[in-house]
Amino acid sequence: MLNRLSTGKSWYKHFQYEEGRDKPGDVRNIMLVVATLIASVTFQAGVNPPGGVWQDNDNGHHAGRAIYASQSAAYYVFLISNTFALSASILVIISLTHRFPFHFEIIIATVSMIVTYGSAIFAVTPDESVRFRYVIAAASVPFILRCLIQLFNIVFK
Repeated sequence: MLNRLSTGKSWYKHFQYEEGRDKPGDVRNIMLVVATLIASVTFQAGVNPPGGVWQDNDNGHHAGRAIYASQSAAYYVFLISNTFALSASILVIISLTHRFPFHFEIIIATVSMIVTYGSAIFAVTPDESVRFRYVIAAASVPFILRCLIQLFNIVFK
């Protein structure tokens, strides 16, 4: 391994997935860890937006609203991308835990997390800065794409 690092050869190929070498259970566990980390980071970023929230009602802003929302285009990109990443990671978590013990409880917990995330971003986002239908659309895109892929596989199998 050290030789690969020092010679400049493709060291990253050693860490890539290989079907014959890597066990499916290990791959699933790694994907669950990665998806959980992504869900944690995106949830935290949505609940506590970058730059924080206003602490007072001075100069035309309202306490508890995201400071970053004053740059509406940038905040809009952040909010849509963050919501898309959270939704995709939750889809991975739900998919990889299918038929696990307590799967129903995992679904309840993730749905509750989505509701909490939604209420938090609605609370800190000024109404005029984001059209919330786009946020909801971003949250549904990963689920819709997965359903379309499954439908495509069934139809063309």
